Amino acid sequence: MARRRNQGRRAAALAIAIAALLPGCATLSPRPASIGQRLAALPTDRMEGLTAPVTIRWNDHLVPWIEAGSDADLAFALGLVHGHLRGAQIALLRMVARGRLAEIAGPLATDIDHALRILDFGRAAPDIERRWPPATRAFMQRFVAGLNRATMGDGTRPPPEFALLGLAPEPYTPADILAIGRLAGTDISWLTWFSLLGERGSPGFARTWQRVLEAGASLTPPEDTGDARRAALGAILAASAKGGSNTVAVAPARSATGAALIASDPHLGLSLPNLWLVVGMRSPSWHAVGMMVPGLPIIGLGRNPDVAWGGTNLRAASSDLFDVARLPPGQVTEGETRIRQRLWFPATRRVRTTPHGPIMTDAAIVPRREGDVIALRWAGHEPTDEVTALLAAARARSAAEFRDSFAGFGVSPQNMLYVDRRGTIGRVTAATLPDRAGFPPDDPVLDPADSAWGRLRDARSLPRLEDPPDGILASSNENPATWAADPPPIGWFFSDGDRLARLRALLTERPRLGVADLFALQRDTLAPKAAVLAAALLARLDALPGGAPEPAMLARLRGWDGDYRAESEAALVFELLLGQLVPLLRSDGSLPGRGPETGWNFITTFLLCDLDALPPERRAAVLRGAVAAAAPIAARYRSWGEVHRLRAAHWLVNLPVLGRRFVLESLPVGGSRETPMKTGHGLVSGPHEVGFGSMARHVSDMSDPDANWFVLFGGQDGWLGSAAFADQLPLWREGRAIRVPLRAETVAREFPRVTIVRP
Repeated sequence: MARRRNQGRRAAALAIAIAALLPGCATLSPRPASIGQRLAALPTDRMEGLTAPVTIRWNDHLVPWIEAGSDADLAFALGLVHGHLRGAQIALLRMVARGRLAEIAGPLATDIDHALRILDFGRAAPDIERRWPPATRAFMQRFVAGLNRATMGDGTRPPPEFALLGLAPEPYTPADILAIGRLAGTDISWLTWFSLLGERGSPGFARTWQRVLEAGASLTPPEDTGDARRAALGAILAASAKGGSNTVAVAPARSATGAALIASDPHLGLSLPNLWLVVGMRSPSWHAVGMMVPGLPIIGLGRNPDVAWGGTNLRAASSDLFDVARLPPGQVTEGETRIRQRLWFPATRRVRTTPHGPIMTDAAIVPRREGDVIALRWAGHEPTDEVTALLAAARARSAAEFRDSFAGFGVSPQNMLYVDRRGTIGRVTAATLPDRAGFPPDDPVLDPADSAWGRLRDARSLPRLEDPPDGILASSNENPATWAADPPPIGWFFSDGDRLARLRALLTERPRLGVADLFALQRDTLAPKAAVLAAALLARLDALPGGAPEPAMLARLRGWDGDYRAESEAALVFELLLGQLVPLLRSDGSLPGRGPETGWNFITTFLLCDLDALPPERRAAVLRGAVAAAAPIAARYRSWGEVHRLRAAHWLVNLPVLGRRFVLESLPVGGSRETPMKTGHGLVSGPHEVGFGSMARHVSDMSDPDANWFVLFGGQDGWLGSAAFADQLPLWREGRAIRVPLRAETVAREFPRVTIVRP
């Protein structure tokens, strides 16, 4: 009990460090700020380097539409807008990317910083900058200048959370922006590796690894590691890895308007402020609307007059682990890093690198066996150029130009779907990956002699597809083998296919699809495999001697179609049953290696076969025990939404004692792990809060340049107290969105607030 209390205290102290992923606000009673007041706080005069006035039009949700006479002035205005709306968020993302959390949380975060500095998200920045084409370099430099003007200029006021976190405004460099971009490209495989490294060589490890490969899913770290620092690192990496999303594309022949359609909804952390900004822009080279990651000068998903696009995480294995214990000393470079600690003296830590990457096991909080020396080779340490690729993509005038822009794109690996004005729909695998022969069957750690990093593949040699015969494309983090003929080894952690199956079913059930259909698709809450699994469990319960126990509870589950709508009783009973059954199987000593993990891929792959592998008496005991444990919980609640709660809260909700003041609202919500409207969760034993899922939406219809809609879970402005901090929540809940047009006359009408930024 004492150890748990101590761990809780450490975790509470580390909450500030974890909160660094997204901004917070130190004041407990934030002063309300109207749209007019927030616009009045934007610096507009004496902009160094600006060649002409720039017009920024705003709607009532603080969505900016920037009109500039030169590309350089557009870049400056973009940086200015990012810094004004999300200055604290960008500053704190830099702290994470640079491994500077101890400057916020003190010595409790020093070992986290050490691990982050070994990962070194900025490692490739010098090479990338040297290789930039002149246009990319100029655009980035002016973007950074605008960002610095918004955050460092005369008369600017630091966000209130700076005082709480002990921060002071600092100028940005292009290298900082690249480090933030690499943080956003975190490899989703790392969480599994870091949860397994300490088990290598133990009885059953090879079987565990084989189950990981068979399920095609990640392992989650143990719930109680006894080390809050390790848990905090896992939370940071999980929040940084863009692990989800849906995107669909519809060809003109299947469209109600006779033009191609596209719809995207990214799946990321459900916290405020959002990890996206909605922006419109026009200059000599750019004319586009879309979503941007704060601090990055690129559009991740959006639309120009000729092409619209969106993406989902490829979940590719963009890293490999290597055993470097026997490398010659001359191949190991050793140095020290100095870590500043809030309210304490600086600390120094060792950092070693090899030709096969930095040595991760030098970090105290990375689990390992005694004597292990393991290096991490990551595509994010290569000088790939995502900025140039995405700047080119936003300027593309055809499907072919868009597709070809991704040569040299590296992280995070993406399935990029696109449509163009001519009616082409397609997808391109945007990634840089080693040209592997396969994946190790027994152990994720390779011998350096087996490295495939001397041969790299990118979008030019990875799978692509255009104009499929059925006229639809759907992506939901699926295995490329589901759509590409004989793809090379790309990864092993993919969606189990449930979302993909449901998306395709919705896209094919009507001969013609309209914008309203795509909005409805984004809010769908049905999981086909859940219905199949529920029926299979009921059949096994009914076959027990004496029949199924707790017939009244199980009656609520019978006939369920897999729909996780908030009002569903069946979804509640199913999840409570799983929540008791999976732990019983995991602890059962008769199974080889680990029992079923808690992820959906593991449950759908192994739950039934593991149950059936048990001796009949043991299987009956497990089933009866799970039902008996679930029944009293099910009796207390009426519906899925009563226990499945969506909390709209600022990231400082993690603060001890004060955190509850940062909760805006908590409401019942539908959806689940693998429904199109994803609302992620673990095993369920009662009320819980969703922390990951559908958090932004985009739909575009190529028949009309103005037919583009966006909505965020939250709002545009990161300043707590702003009228635009969470004003889009009602729109998000109700399936509505904000139109962001391309035609100048529509922009002038619908974005009536005008700011002029002057040299």
